[in-house]
Amino acid sequence: MHFQTFTKNYKKSFEKYLTNLVQDKSQTAIEEAMRYSLEAGGKRLRPLILIALVNAFDKDVLQAYPAAAALEMIHTYSLIHDDLPAMDDDDLRRGKPTSHIKFTEATAILAGDALLTKAFEVVTEGELSDKLKLALVRELAQASGHEGMVGGQQADMDGENKDLTVEELGSIHSRKTGMLIRFAFRAAGILSEVDKNTLSDLDTIADKVGIAYQIRDDILDVSSTEEELGKRVGADAKHGKSTYPALLGLERAQELFAEHLDEALALNEAINNRISNFDKELLESFIQSLKLN
Repeated sequence: MHFQTFTKNYKKSFEKYLTNLVQDKSQTAIEEAMRYSLEAGGKRLRPLILIALVNAFDKDVLQAYPAAAALEMIHTYSLIHDDLPAMDDDDLRRGKPTSHIKFTEATAILAGDALLTKAFEVVTEGELSDKLKLALVRELAQASGHEGMVGGQQADMDGENKDLTVEELGSIHSRKTGMLIRFAFRAAGILSEVDKNTLSDLDTIADKVGIAYQIRDDILDVSSTEEELGKRVGADAKHGKSTYPALLGLERAQELFAEHLDEALALNEAINNRISNFDKELLESFIQSLKLN
């Protein structure tokens, strides 16, 4: 199956599942703020690749919905907090006013906090064994915490207005951007109970895709428009952030982007050679979908 076809088949179903998880029980505006950001749109690449990989390994995709929803809640909370005045100070996200503009700073902070904690409730739902649920909780905590995404966010702010090396930039984004992408791949492997070699290949593919995704984002920040991205362009330069185009030049950044995707495709082939019923095309088409037009 092609990833675009898979998305058409499962995106609406997943999004309905996701938003139904937030019920009005607090007697406050917090659920409205949570849903506002969850429903703001986006491609849902992280949860959909998790679900698609479970499908590629010929397992029940519905078993992947809780982990995928937890992942999207973590990602959404990070965007809410990223947009706050104390961090990136953005007023537009996915073509809509950011949470602190729509509501208040305090509500935005609390909505992010609520999504973060809700994620760890959601990831334990479903009919998986306790062993698998515990493994997913641990993976999600490591991916999103101080050793993962949050640590990457701090390193990103610490690196503002500094001359970073490409290696230092890669270290930042392997955590800030890459760790949640890695969770998508690892969670799919855990849910599908793949062997250690396959899980290792999934890790490496995720690392390659994570860096490529960030390079792509950096390129689009200098070459796209606000209408196309649904957010302010040129934000990296505004905050004095190092980017791949700034460090390497646009042409070399584009080459490095392509190299990472090609390496990910080669590892996808390795998994296909190891597992006879693995749907190679599904993962391949996802990687191809990231390529710049």
